[in-house]
Amino acid sequence: MADKKSGIDQALIRDLANILKDTDLTEIEVEQEDLRIRVSRTIPAAPAPTYYAPAPAAAAPAAAPVAAVAEAAAPAARNNKNAVTAPMVGTAYLSPAPGARPFIEVGATVKEGQTILIIEAMKTMNQIPAPRSGKITEILVQDASPVEYGEPLLVIE
Repeated sequence: MADKKSGIDQALIRDLANILKDTDLTEIEVEQEDLRIRVSRTIPAAPAPTYYAPAPAAAAPAAAPVAAVAEAAAPAARNNKNAVTAPMVGTAYLSPAPGARPFIEVGATVKEGQTILIIEAMKTMNQIPAPRSGKITEILVQDASPVEYGEPLLVIE
């Protein structure tokens, strides 16, 4: 067994460890003839982000009817089988760049696979394609507004 230990190529192990570090991989394995080397590392977890809820605002009498209308519209859209829902949590953008023309407008016809909006998640811009062809009858989100997973974004009839 001492012979096998002295035959291990320490330079190879160092090279594999450097590859892990350079590529942000967590594990690498190499096998040559009867020698198999596996190098792995654990990456320290980033601290969980802290979220603070905004302080409750004093309810103004005029705000109640608006909230009631929004709450009534949301369930109707959520139950609509033609609603396109958010595939992830993030910030929805209706145009490719600030000030640019929006991807879609109410009344526009879209084709399956056409980009209908962008959701930014973790500083990555994710193009959201139309799941089917049809006519845009409602856009349920505002530009640069936060969206939750499964939230209705728009309706394609």
